Amino acid sequence: MSSTVTPTTTSARSISKADETRNERNKTLAATVGKNKGVLAVGIIALVIAAALWLVPLFWAILTSLKKESDASNADFAILPREGLTLESYRAVIAAGDVPIWMMNSFLVSVAVTVLTVAISALAAYGFSRTTFRGRGWLYAVTIASIMVPGQILIVPLFQQMNALRLIDTYPGIILPQIVAPMMVFILKNFFDTVPIELEEAARLDGASRFRTFMTIVLPLSRPILIAVSIFVFIGAWNNFLWPFIVINNPDLLTLPVGLATIRNAFGVQYAQTMASAILAALPLLIVFMIFQRQIVKGFATSGLGGQ
Repeated sequence: MSSTVTPTTTSARSISKADETRNERNKTLAATVGKNKGVLAVGIIALVIAAALWLVPLFWAILTSLKKESDASNADFAILPREGLTLESYRAVIAAGDVPIWMMNSFLVSVAVTVLTVAISALAAYGFSRTTFRGRGWLYAVTIASIMVPGQILIVPLFQQMNALRLIDTYPGIILPQIVAPMMVFILKNFFDTVPIELEEAARLDGASRFRTFMTIVLPLSRPILIAVSIFVFIGAWNNFLWPFIVINNPDLLTLPVGLATIRNAFGVQYAQTMASAILAALPLLIVFMIFQRQIVKGFATSGLGGQ
């Protein structure tokens, strides 16, 4: 007995098959979303745990700096202060040294180092990115190789150079050795490579010089990465302890990290004052980072997109 398949029956089967396919797709999509939500939840929990672990030392330093010295040096472990919170350690640190002068010295040195380093690194990076000359490859290779040289190895020759130039105990003596930053040249050169060269060629056709092209075309497009590099150079200069400690003997020229270290030595082991000194030294950097954090993130997010 032969069966007859009518158009109505065929259409019903097609609709049923389409419904099955749609249901399978929805199930797959729901499983994928559920799986992604699980991965997202695990990631958030891991980040919260990592942030908590990172904040423990900072919380401990702030809490210790707000304790009395007798409470901070007590051998019995206690998280919370037994004798109440106090700003005694901060008042002692500020009264014992010239903290405002040291902070101003650190600010002047850090700003000068940042401006000079970014200006020189940007020019060098643009030269490596856009110009061709004999020995360019070797010169760039030497620049990159110098990143791997530890700064401590250069202390003695740098000190001899500064001494020969009679720059010991001067601001230029602190600033000049810090403006050589091959890592910043490397970062900026990689960014300049991504800037479309057609923009510069159009400006050159209009009669702009290479330097004017660099100043009016390339630098405005590089603003995010320049801000990010400036922040990192500023932080490095602000935290630099070894070189200012070696090259400066005049108490009026001490930077904040070196000056705070002399306070700690004068008081011996004073845990509350040591933590208060550390908090005071880190506070300006925290303010700078809070102000420019969006530009820092944007700078590194757009570093591979040619400023677009």
